[in-house]
Amino acid sequence: MNTYVVGDLQGCLSPLLRLLEQCKFQPESGDRVWFAGDLVNRGQESLATLRFIKQLGGAASCVLGNHDLHLLAAAAGHGRKHRSDTLDEILTAHDSEELINWLRHQPLAHTDARYPGIMMVHAGVLPQWTADKTMALAQEVHTVLKSNDWQNFMAVLYGNQPGLWQESLTGTDRLRVIVNALTRLRFCTAQGEMDFKSKDNAGSAPEGFMPWFDAPKRASADTRIIFGHWSTLGLTVRQDIVGLDTGCVWGGCLTALRLEDNALFSTKCEQAVTPWEQVQCG
Repeated sequence: MNTYVVGDLQGCLSPLLRLLEQCKFQPESGDRVWFAGDLVNRGQESLATLRFIKQLGGAASCVLGNHDLHLLAAAAGHGRKHRSDTLDEILTAHDSEELINWLRHQPLAHTDARYPGIMMVHAGVLPQWTADKTMALAQEVHTVLKSNDWQNFMAVLYGNQPGLWQESLTGTDRLRVIVNALTRLRFCTAQGEMDFKSKDNAGSAPEGFMPWFDAPKRASADTRIIFGHWSTLGLTVRQDIVGLDTGCVWGGCLTALRLEDNALFSTKCEQAVTPWEQVQCG
């Protein structure tokens, strides 16, 4: 029995099927697969991707990414539509309501007792948060998304403020900081102030900022955090973090990590967008 963690899909089902075949993924034999968020959008198979992962049932675990939340906002009648969105086929599908309800019941952070010391999120973790604190805060958002009030929550979700976590935060402000950290974070200060403008590589941090995982005295440093979201960071494997977004939707690779032995698997993706044309997949 093996567990594989897969980076951002963004509606690229065909590479996922090839990758799972390469991994010899066998859910009937107890294999499991974790998805690090951004299941949908920008790729051309978003509907099929959601249907496939949903039908995996207990063999799959997911966390929500910013694009998944964008889909939920669109389904709730909120959020701004982007020209690059590929969500209409989901919103108009005969099983749209079933898929949306399944998606909003997915968490923002994931751990498994079989793999102590490992946590999966989509983007990042603020320096002040331990792994246990992160799971508790993610649960606060999870509870709202599962509730009958979820559509109203999507109406107030968006925004960059507050940009700094404080334990005293309440209501929408508190939930927005949690969501932004777990689904959008790349750079922050040592105190945890978040930057949402820069999307370049780790060396491009604005003055006074750094990659979230390099913040000094990060409270979650004793936990190996697996994440996606940061395609310009590329595959990053360290003892304390693993970044798995290798730009599949941009013509890069789709990458998986096997938790049992840290083996890596990757497959080239079909689309060819200039920044990723020279990506080599091992």
